[in-house]
Amino acid sequence: MFRSHPVASSGDLDHARQVLSDVFLPLDFLSASPSTALDLSLNVIKVGHVTAGYLRFGDAVRIRTSEATDYHVDIPLTGRATMRAGIHSPVYGTPRTAAVFMPGHPADLDCDKDFAQVSVMVPHAKLQLELENLLGRSVVKPLVFSAELDLTTGPGCTVLQTLHLIDLASKHERGLLQHPLAAQRLEQVLMESLLLAQPHNHSAALNSTTASAGLRPVAQAVELLRARPEHAWTVSELAGEVAVSVRSLQEGFRRAMSITPMAYLRQLRLEEIHKELSDAEPGSVTVTEVAARWGICHFGRFAASYRRRFSERPSDTMRRTSISQD
Repeated sequence: MFRSHPVASSGDLDHARQVLSDVFLPLDFLSASPSTALDLSLNVIKVGHVTAGYLRFGDAVRIRTSEATDYHVDIPLTGRATMRAGIHSPVYGTPRTAAVFMPGHPADLDCDKDFAQVSVMVPHAKLQLELENLLGRSVVKPLVFSAELDLTTGPGCTVLQTLHLIDLASKHERGLLQHPLAAQRLEQVLMESLLLAQPHNHSAALNSTTASAGLRPVAQAVELLRARPEHAWTVSELAGEVAVSVRSLQEGFRRAMSITPMAYLRQLRLEEIHKELSDAEPGSVTVTEVAARWGICHFGRFAASYRRRFSERPSDTMRRTSISQD
């Protein structure tokens, strides 16, 4: 995974220790000896503020990290590992079960031979701000997740699907990650999947019924979206701009417009894409390039939405434009 972004391939313990410490946080190999066939492979990619790294070890290793300052999600792909944060109960990591580590604790990973995983690091301040934006208020108690993340259902599946999409995008020099709107959306999906579905100490507050915003905040939000559809809007930023909570704004849009704020923004961007494709010089751009520039991550869904809206495929728009210019 993330093969287009290699950072290290090494059997040297000191080198492996240094590169992993530089990318994630300081750590050491507790059980390693000069005869250990470490055979580290490390590929790393940044998606907004989030760091995602693929790492594989040839031999069995035991890793102890320093006290974490950010949130970490360790997702086994092959092999098994016993994962423990501080003195808490261990998580038995497999391709079906990941571990979520909170700031403030060191981590201990006892990994089997040929173990591989994806490690996702989300800055503490970024995730805390996203939680506060979703709640529409500041929080005093630190965000604490359940340590075990099920990879077969719910949030785990969403995280895996997003990571696979990031992996696919990372293979192309002109892919999704080169476009700020698309990269921002992928970062947002990763954080929202953790905050909205993985249990934590603020889950009850997020799931509680919230009164909807009135017509004025909805109208203000619509005006902002129409004025700047190219901006990397998130629903939390939009809610902050009109001084309501995320849940209130979402409910207000549902009641007033039968649509979510982000779905409305996607409609606006469809209009912009259609305009760009209609105005494009023949051979100057591709449908994929235009769509990615406007934050489109799922091209199959985009093509279906485009056809419903304009009664033609995106390629038909370009073909029709090319014919009219001949």
